[in-house]
Amino acid sequence: MQFTAQQIATLLQGKLEGDPDAKVSDVAKIEEAKAGSLCFISNQKYEEYLYTTAASIIIVNDTLELSQPISPTLIRVKDAYSSFAALLEQYNAIISGAGKTGIEQPSYVSPTASIGKDVYIGAFAYVGDNAKIGNGVKIYPGSYIGNNVIIGDNSKIYSGVKIYDECRIGKNTVFHSGTVIGGDGFGFAPLNDGSYKKIPQIGNVIIEDDVEIGSNTTVDRATMGSTIIRKGVKLDNLIQIAHNVEIGENTVIAAQTGVSGSTKVGKNCVIGGQVGIVGHIHIADGTKINAQSGLSKSIANPATTLNGTPAFEYKSSLKSQAVFRNLPDLQHRLQKLEETVQELTALLSTQNLEYKK
Repeated sequence: MQFTAQQIATLLQGKLEGDPDAKVSDVAKIEEAKAGSLCFISNQKYEEYLYTTAASIIIVNDTLELSQPISPTLIRVKDAYSSFAALLEQYNAIISGAGKTGIEQPSYVSPTASIGKDVYIGAFAYVGDNAKIGNGVKIYPGSYIGNNVIIGDNSKIYSGVKIYDECRIGKNTVFHSGTVIGGDGFGFAPLNDGSYKKIPQIGNVIIEDDVEIGSNTTVDRATMGSTIIRKGVKLDNLIQIAHNVEIGENTVIAAQTGVSGSTKVGKNCVIGGQVGIVGHIHIADGTKINAQSGLSKSIANPATTLNGTPAFEYKSSLKSQAVFRNLPDLQHRLQKLEETVQELTALLSTQNLEYKK
């Protein structure tokens, strides 16, 4: 599929410099682009590629000043990064079949399910009893929607997603392949003989509007009540959210992080990859946790930055790391100091003996 510079400039409401009939059929990084590629520049360190790239069209900030002539056609916009993102969103909608509607066969939709307008349900999908599917929802092939599930308008459920019974999904949500919503929480009671008895997990999961969840992430149902993912949360791939956890609005969590049961994470938090968080703690709004940290206690002060295992205040952790790196040198200096003290002690002892004589 081809687009002209004029079409792109009109869509982005940008100012065109160069050939309005220049055509592109793919997008690329500017340092790897070829003829027919569309690129963007928002970071000054990549500006040198403007003068060597083979790209046909480049989206740039309107404040960019050229130091020499260039061959690509430019489209000047207020913010190149956000404009390029908006363009990619449009392009993705085209290639992903966002306009698809209807129910493909073979698939199963319960006679008691409620299906909104302009819904797409792909082949081999399953929609259970009394499920409510909002307007414009896309359920891609091979997905499972359990009994009494509610999915809000314009949500996207990609292939292989499983949403268990009773879960509530808001509007404009996106679940990528392999996501499991509402699987049993990890609840087992130890018995006298050393075995474990499963505790029934009778709660559900509530996911509010504008949440996006990456591939193979799991959000467990509550033992009782609800596991809650608040509005605007973004979860990466391969994340474990345990039973009765609550994640506050607009919090982002990177891959391979695990949040243990009944922990409450505040809003606008940023949690790096491979972070481990124990259960039954509270994390204040705006907390930032560096990758591979381990959090074992509640964080009461908002906007705290944490690092390490166990995690503690970021600047203090950096100072501790600096000391740790210098331990061999400090050990050597301590040994020299001990030797000096021993020498001085021996010298003083000798002087005392001579004085007594």
